[in-house]
Amino acid sequence: MRQYSFFDQLCMVADSALKTTQGIYDSAPRKSPSDGIAEQELTDDEQKHAANLMRINHTGEVCAQALYQGQALTAKLPDIRKEMEQAAQEEVDHLAWCSERLIELNSHESYLNPIWYAGSFAIGATAGLVGDKWSLGFVAETENQVCKHLESHLEKLPEQDYRSKAILSQMHTEELKHATTAIDNGAAELPAPIKLGMKAMSKVMTTSVYYI
Repeated sequence: MRQYSFFDQLCMVADSALKTTQGIYDSAPRKSPSDGIAEQELTDDEQKHAANLMRINHTGEVCAQALYQGQALTAKLPDIRKEMEQAAQEEVDHLAWCSERLIELNSHESYLNPIWYAGSFAIGATAGLVGDKWSLGFVAETENQVCKHLESHLEKLPEQDYRSKAILSQMHTEELKHATTAIDNGAAELPAPIKLGMKAMSKVMTTSVYYI
């Protein structure tokens, strides 16, 4: 099996960053959970609100990609690195589903995605350097917070927006699986101040991306 140098890995990271922020995928994403669900009529305000929520979820997946890529770059144990890479690949489907839904809602992805990608990548790489159990701890906490956001958005979406809800429901199932996998692989419980910091950063992201 080929061993990649650190420079090779940096090139792959740069490639992944460009693809993630530009909506380019190495392989065809899975069929969207919304396929086969009829589009319901939404008012202009409902459509705009749904699009803004889906934009937040798309950016959340961009951040997840960056976090996993950063951790995969610096993770010390090969099996942990493999877990990070596999999780990142699964998140690609979520990115595609949210992007497709934004187009259907006549909206756009966040213009701030490159900034959030860079910040999340730095956090992931730092966590990987500190140690694999802490790296997995960040995964578990991130996914737990993502699940809470998804649950909140499922309640906030217009009642008749069944297509968006189908996407978020499937994402919730898979994000929960990622958190469970991280815990099963020895994730450390993050200190309360770090959890609060992550929640504060998440709040800034969701507030800004809702509009931009």
